[in-house]
Amino acid sequence: MAGTLKTNVHIAWPYLRRYKKGLAFGFGALITKVIFATINPLVVRDGFDALLAGFALDKLWKFAALLLTFGMLRGLSQFYMRLILVRISRDVEFDMRNDIFAHLVRLDGSFYRKMRTGDLMARATNDLNQVRMMLGPGVMYWVETTLTTVLAIAVMASVDWQLTLIALIPAPLISFVVVYFGQKIHKRFELIQAQFSDISSRVQENLNGARIIRAYAQEDAELKKFEALNQDYIQSNLGLARDTGVFYPLLQTLVGVTFLLVMWAGGWRLYTGKITLGSFVMFQTYMGMLIWPMIAFGWVINLTQRGTASLKRIREILDAVPSIQQPAKPVRLSTIRGELVFENVTVDFDGIVALNQVNLKIKAGQTAAIVGKTGSGKSTLLNLVPRMLDPISGRVLLDGVDLREMDPRELRQHIGFVPQETFLFSTTLEENIGLGVPNATRSQVEEAARKSGLADDIASFPAGYGTEIGERGITLSGGQKQRTAIARAILREPSVLILDDALSSVDTVTEEKILHHLAEVMRGRTALFVSHRVSTVKDADVIFVLDNGKVVEQGTHTQLISQGGYYAELHQRQALEEELEHAS
Repeated sequence: MAGTLKTNVHIAWPYLRRYKKGLAFGFGALITKVIFATINPLVVRDGFDALLAGFALDKLWKFAALLLTFGMLRGLSQFYMRLILVRISRDVEFDMRNDIFAHLVRLDGSFYRKMRTGDLMARATNDLNQVRMMLGPGVMYWVETTLTTVLAIAVMASVDWQLTLIALIPAPLISFVVVYFGQKIHKRFELIQAQFSDISSRVQENLNGARIIRAYAQEDAELKKFEALNQDYIQSNLGLARDTGVFYPLLQTLVGVTFLLVMWAGGWRLYTGKITLGSFVMFQTYMGMLIWPMIAFGWVINLTQRGTASLKRIREILDAVPSIQQPAKPVRLSTIRGELVFENVTVDFDGIVALNQVNLKIKAGQTAAIVGKTGSGKSTLLNLVPRMLDPISGRVLLDGVDLREMDPRELRQHIGFVPQETFLFSTTLEENIGLGVPNATRSQVEEAARKSGLADDIASFPAGYGTEIGERGITLSGGQKQRTAIARAILREPSVLILDDALSSVDTVTEEKILHHLAEVMRGRTALFVSHRVSTVKDADVIFVLDNGKVVEQGTHTQLISQGGYYAELHQRQALEEELEHAS
């Protein structure tokens, strides 16, 4: 157990060393408390022996004053010990939580494809609390109980080593019980924490997918699944409670046996005159002192095993390395013209090829459209530009510089990105549009909303730009969400504007208005956008057609129509659909 705790403290030392001075004062108070607690029985012994030799009131007052003074100093030391060390554990929890969040923000999509949101939430809350308990009360009471036991046994042995040996007879059995149940508790708690993560993930998924669950009448089915998870969680906790329920009484029983041995052997030695009454009372006092350390030792084992399991789960997050790395000496561009070149770019996801030897060039200031079937690699191509992912081979150049040689954060400051899946925060519309531009004025926000075709909608809201849009923008329609995201990208006045199917949820009339305003925004800027509508892409300077991760066609709208390929078929099909709509 000591080795496990030492390892855990070593892992957490980067956090603990920030509070070295506080730890020194805290452990200083702890040592002072233990010393005064250890001296107390010696004063009791001397007092008994002195009074038995000849009762005198001044002797009584003297020993009473000593006991009172040592008791007050012990209590004061104990107060500061708990105040300082427990507060430091809270500070470490605060620092660790900040670091976990900061690290989660830096991690890229590849990490989140493997980890569930509910699992991450469980690790950042429940597991972190267990680590705090281990580093605070766990370490504090481990040091206190160990030091108290060592000092008490040392003093007892100096007075009567034979009686001390008798008192230590149950010690091997106590050690066996502690190790055995410590391992069981550790395994139980690892399972419990994993099950808690499963429950958190299930709740998070059900809350996010509440509409789908109701639409498919799956409330009862989901309730049964949750009930099964909850039942497993309860059973595991009951198993932990059974182990703990056996552990503590068994430990107390062994402590009681120790106490009886000392009573029997000490009483006999007192009867035969081998020890004084004061020494006998001192031994009993020390045994009373050792009851708490022996019980607390079991509690510390429990805290340590829980904390170890939780620290392991937290380290899995903190040890995760982002696949998108900042170069040691990043290339810095004073200005961004916006020329983009893809050279033999290949991307795959766990063996599934998304882009295969893609070569294309977009001149600075050009508007480029990407079209193709679902799954052809359009979004993957766009995600390469802001380095949301890196190719496994080939390279992407911005103004002649490989993107992997640039600082990702600096690169993204020059890019306005509207992803395929719109995400809005549960704040006001103004704050959502102003994301990434903290000093944006109201007039700038309103101008961005006008260019994205959102201004008229906002004017109809009672609170206008101060409207709270709820979690993930639940109070807005799909089209309003997309236009909010477009306004957010426009407000940044980026050198490169990327729209990943950002007009899919708006009608054709609204689309025309937005495209009219975007033409003004994109003038002089490089723009890339994905769309399944020919009406959206026909005015682009260059159109690239992707199929199975390869560029199979490229050119202007007129050129591609004349080629008679996929784009021409798409144009013909959508033109026919429009004629049928008008005819009906």
